[in-house]
Amino acid sequence: MYKRARNSVHKPLRDLSNRELGHLPARIFPNRLAASEDLVLRLDVFKKLDKHRGCVNTVCFNADGDILLSGSDDRRIILWDWETGRVKLSFHSGHSNNVFQAKFMSHSYDRSIVTCAADGQARHAQLLEDGHVETKLLGKHQGRAHKLAIEPGSPHIFYTCGEDGLVQHFDLRTGTATELFTCKPLKDSWNYMPVIHLNAIAIDPRNPNLFAVAGSDEYTRLFDIRKYKWDASTDFGQPTDYFCPPHLIGDERVGITGLAFSEQRELLVSYNDEFIYLFTQDMGLGLDPVPGSPISVDSDTSEAGGSHGSARSPSNTDADVKIAPQVFKGHRNCETVKGVNFFGPNCEYVVSGSDCGRIFTWKKKGGELIRVMEADKHVVNCIESHPHSTVLASSGIEHDIKIWTPKALEKATLPKNIEQKPKARGWMYQIASQEDLMLQLFSLPRRRARTENTVEHSTADQELLDLILTFNTISDDSTDDDGDDDGDATNQDDLFS
Repeated sequence: MYKRARNSVHKPLRDLSNRELGHLPARIFPNRLAASEDLVLRLDVFKKLDKHRGCVNTVCFNADGDILLSGSDDRRIILWDWETGRVKLSFHSGHSNNVFQAKFMSHSYDRSIVTCAADGQARHAQLLEDGHVETKLLGKHQGRAHKLAIEPGSPHIFYTCGEDGLVQHFDLRTGTATELFTCKPLKDSWNYMPVIHLNAIAIDPRNPNLFAVAGSDEYTRLFDIRKYKWDASTDFGQPTDYFCPPHLIGDERVGITGLAFSEQRELLVSYNDEFIYLFTQDMGLGLDPVPGSPISVDSDTSEAGGSHGSARSPSNTDADVKIAPQVFKGHRNCETVKGVNFFGPNCEYVVSGSDCGRIFTWKKKGGELIRVMEADKHVVNCIESHPHSTVLASSGIEHDIKIWTPKALEKATLPKNIEQKPKARGWMYQIASQEDLMLQLFSLPRRRARTENTVEHSTADQELLDLILTFNTISDDSTDDDGDDDGDATNQDDLFS
């Protein structure tokens, strides 16, 4: 007798029945339901939050999940009741340039907010009982500060990182910044890259003493704050571990734009002009990430969608086995500093924006791409997961925020025209001012000095030309005839936020 195959709807119904019969604990049922692939495939735009007058570079839910925090190129911070679309509060951040990240401090009743921005500043905003807001400058980077990280459970401690390579530690009780270290490249890169331009920082949720930073080279560096001597009596610049896919070691074309830790302490790393990789704690390279005879991974194996393969040395012994990190691919990450995130009550999925204006969702286990959603006319940069429900918030070059809930009647299928990995063009630092241009021009001759044949000389010359043409283009397009910033998609901060 023919039996119709069960679809994914049957499993939630079966779980519901088991819960009512007492066979499934009540606390497990909502987690299973929220992690259901059926719900992920039914995500659709629930509401558009449209009050900002520039690109929205950061979105963040509060711990209760009823308020969404956003920051924008318009330098304003908005607190939303995202379910109704109502603005609860809007205020100027105090920054003089694009707001790149804003977060609620833990256990602050949503009245303490920290921000960082393109002006390099780290600021603290306090929401007062009378409805007014006080903002205060806490510290500054020499260059843009893309990301900050809140110490889990602490209402006082957070970190920032910047394009100057500096990592700073802040304690709101004292209102002061402690400069922990400046991230330096490995010695073989010193002659052309004096510091690592940092784009991302993340703290291990299970061990807040550990935090990771990454930027303009191929390595994610893990640090232990317990090794820092607060009297500055020792050098804290040495990581406790490095993470990098074996086939990218020594690749000067790539950099890292996004980091995220899962609740299981896995580390998610998003590369520009490359893929996203998931590392477990035992995949670190140790204190010396470039051993004399590094174990390499066959390129076909390392780029396989369900990367369960491993790399072996010629001896092929168990001690030499290196497990390749899980890889997630299909999106494009070339034009902006994109984040990456986990999704689901137990981080069952990986989500990322893309240069093609879509959101990509993969199963964490196995790396299968299951969902692609149209989310922006240009680029999607930020995706934030709700703390308790199957809800996403996304933002990008467009000036609105999109809230996604599982309200679609039909399950979505993958489109046929999924973007493939673009040809690597090399790491291009963001250029938004004459100072940025001069910094890049200054570094190119030293890079050219390292080349050993005419082909490499030609490549370096092309990089110089690309830098000049890029700066001229964004300078011409970023202003109106009256010299004012027009705030549209051609603005250089839109392209490089």
